[in-house]
Amino acid sequence: MAGARAAAATASAGSSASSGNPPRQEPGLGELLEEFSRTQYRAKDGSGTGGSKVERIEKRCLELFGRDYCFSVIPNTNGDICGHYPRHIVFLEYESSEKEKDTFESTVQVSKLQDLIHRSKMARCRGRFVCPVILFKGKHICRSATLAGWGELYGRSGYNYFFSGGADDAWADAEDVTEEDCALRSGDTHLFDKVRGYDIKLLRYLSVKYICDLMVENKKVKFGMNVTSSEKVDKAQRYADFTLLSIPYPGCEFFKEYKDRDYMAEGLIFNWKQDYVDAPLSIPDFLTHSLNIDWSQYQCWDLVQQTQNYLKLLLSLVNSDDDSGLLVHCISGWDRTPLFISLLRLSLWADGLIHTSLKPAEILYLTVAYDWFLFGHMLVDRLSKGEEIFFFCFNFLKHITSEEFSALKTQRRKSLPARDGGFTLEDICMLRRKDRGSTTSLGSDFSLVMESSPGATGSFTYEAVELVPAGASTQAAWRKSHSSSPQSVLWNRPQPSEDRLPSYQGLVEARSSSSSSSNHSDNFFRMGSSPLEVPKPRLAALSDRETRLQEVRSAFLAAYSSTVGLRAVAPSPSGAIGGLLEQFARGVGLRGISSNAL
Repeated sequence: MAGARAAAATASAGSSASSGNPPRQEPGLGELLEEFSRTQYRAKDGSGTGGSKVERIEKRCLELFGRDYCFSVIPNTNGDICGHYPRHIVFLEYESSEKEKDTFESTVQVSKLQDLIHRSKMARCRGRFVCPVILFKGKHICRSATLAGWGELYGRSGYNYFFSGGADDAWADAEDVTEEDCALRSGDTHLFDKVRGYDIKLLRYLSVKYICDLMVENKKVKFGMNVTSSEKVDKAQRYADFTLLSIPYPGCEFFKEYKDRDYMAEGLIFNWKQDYVDAPLSIPDFLTHSLNIDWSQYQCWDLVQQTQNYLKLLLSLVNSDDDSGLLVHCISGWDRTPLFISLLRLSLWADGLIHTSLKPAEILYLTVAYDWFLFGHMLVDRLSKGEEIFFFCFNFLKHITSEEFSALKTQRRKSLPARDGGFTLEDICMLRRKDRGSTTSLGSDFSLVMESSPGATGSFTYEAVELVPAGASTQAAWRKSHSSSPQSVLWNRPQPSEDRLPSYQGLVEARSSSSSSSNHSDNFFRMGSSPLEVPKPRLAALSDRETRLQEVRSAFLAAYSSTVGLRAVAPSPSGAIGGLLEQFARGVGLRGISSNAL
């Protein structure tokens, strides 16, 4: 049943992409984005101004979760547990499809889970406790904020004046602190042991083993004081039984540079020399062997390669053979955390492994609404500052379409015996249609170029097959960007005449020379540097994964252009974004040629 629904969703996505029609939008997606860009979600305001819209969003999320899962709801009415978590916190218990019903069953008692949540919430910044949000192979993928420090535990309300403003490391509001919390703080001298002890119990109850910390700091410092902490620097080593991974990733402020560079993430490298950056990358060796990534070079990666490699790491953790869950957090848990939670959800969905009955427009609605809006991302504040990490998340989908990001266990790579004379026509004919990745006839004029690296003999990686123009400069760029692959194959065709392809000049995006995967992860030819150009299909046939992620990205760009992007809420200083969004809107048929930008 689950497989059939996944196949149906894939076929639906493929038919839309291949037909060239504007991407289908989820009913209410526009309303969701407008509400999202108008105000930050607060659980206590759910029944106030805009309450009916928020209630529709919450109801739609529950409906979409219910398509594939049996779940319980942890009530957070009026933000009683956490002011910036959903009023209806979804706890996925097991898949409800006939195929998976008897494979995994919940081992968690919801009443006990609720008790642990109430007891542990003060252990983490802003009370943003460990919350399970994705269920994959019976494992819980969770999100939270980092650990609270002494300053927050004993004086959060007093410091609120200095740390207001909605930054990623801001304090919780004073009204989020209950009388019970205040009594606990003043009456228990062993507060750290107590609240972090409950936090650890919650993690163990959810079978979480891996904790991935995205902070670039060991502790967040404001005005010379440590205002938050993290598991990796807990002096009592309370979290020593967990596998801790320090994977520092730039905060939302860095994405102002992304916008200022016309939304070009290629070549954008974080400055690791800044004084406040003191958390080195730290990953246990046994977790890195299978990824073929040189982690020592992480400070040289651009934003594309860094995001790709971190996502590969997270996917390898959740796809391991054990039954251990995963926690991802940054500081407050509402910028970098939803970025990777959303990418994980979309990547696993694109493989047909979770949310198998949801169509591209539906999974887009679910992740925007639940992972971003209902968990408190301050889109209106980020837009006003140009910190467009939310836009980056969905525009980045073009970089994770290749099979190297797939969590499917089935082997998609096959080998042919080594030959001194290269590959024969019979070898090429043996490739399945899907593996060739092209509808090109064997009678067409093409050439086969092979590159080998030391230690890689007789291996033919079908995933690297890709149709690109056969110009010398393109081949050189391709070879440079794929030099880290043990053995790669490039199909070349004669360059079409200029009158047939007049706009193919400069179609390749500028990329970091160190990137090893962004070139072959692009789904579309891009005209110029605009991330919002009308997507144009490649010559090569798209895989199911590529097709599904392509449709999600296209649907997002279409909805974003007609709501957030075309409104004069916080225009770019150059005014470029409005024009780019208008161009995209016209391209997908949302506006007529003569219409004006709002």
